[in-house]
Amino acid sequence: MWQVVGHQWAIALLQNSLTRGNISHAYVFTGSPRIGKTTLALKLARALNCTGEDKPCGECLSCRKISQGIHPDVRMVDLAYQKGLLEEREGSTALGIDAIRSIQSDAALMPFEGRWKVFIIPQAENMTPGAANCLLKTLEEPPPHVVLLLTALHTDLLFPTIVSRCQIFNLRPPSTDLIGQALERRWGLEGERAHLIAALSAGRMGWAVEAAQNEALLKERNERLDELLSLPGARRLERLSFAQRWGSQPERAKEILTLWLGWWRDLLLAKEGCWDKTENIDRRDILAEEAEKHELGEIKEFISSIRKALQQLESNLNLRLALEVLMLDLPSKR
Repeated sequence: MWQVVGHQWAIALLQNSLTRGNISHAYVFTGSPRIGKTTLALKLARALNCTGEDKPCGECLSCRKISQGIHPDVRMVDLAYQKGLLEEREGSTALGIDAIRSIQSDAALMPFEGRWKVFIIPQAENMTPGAANCLLKTLEEPPPHVVLLLTALHTDLLFPTIVSRCQIFNLRPPSTDLIGQALERRWGLEGERAHLIAALSAGRMGWAVEAAQNEALLKERNERLDELLSLPGARRLERLSFAQRWGSQPERAKEILTLWLGWWRDLLLAKEGCWDKTENIDRRDILAEEAEKHELGEIKEFISSIRKALQQLESNLNLRLALEVLMLDLPSKR
């Protein structure tokens, strides 16, 4: 079946639509990074073209081909591989109009072996205005055999005219317990390690699976947190050097800021004595020490500063400037 961690309400709605034959021609899955948006889109693509009795069965030829990325009627526009169809936009990679025109050309053809032609567009907020307008034409007059599946952080990052023509699924992060159980059951982790990774994942199932399989990810996380702990006592020049180093790498900067947001949120929880809600459970001793070095008000203010920097990053504003302002806002230790 679906074999998705969490999002059971969304699966129930999609399964009901499949049973009734009430398929929308366009869906948007939104939510924070790595909580399973693209995974759910791929499962829906399998369900739409599954030839088994229980859809998606995961065993029929169609399901296996989609899982392997070789089904002729299911296509994912992957920013990592569609190099010839991408454009540079303010230092970051954007999905250009040629990528959407390629989809339109393919969509005009009938399915080769499946029932539906399915096109998956992850990170649809990265479309250029020209690409978004081009996609809108397909959404206004969709071919009867085509289903478009988009993922995005928020619907407000997409054109309202696109959102209005799609069925929206706002996904919420799975619980720590649910992720921990999945890591034990499906990925074979022992209980304590599964619980730690689940807590650190902050609901990001994709990150949790990668961390379970790649020790380097946790090592890098520790290095980034150590850097964070050193910055409040650093000189202004060192702080600005940090902004310069990451100011040209939006994806890495987003990962670091998300990590920092979780850390400062934990500091706030520690300050209030809500230890059971903290994510960085392997560093609770350090959290207790750091919480004593900052006032409650400045912790709240810096959390707002990190969120503002993330919003500016998502809006493709000047990343280096946003990081420089953030470094100047960083409170010093008492």
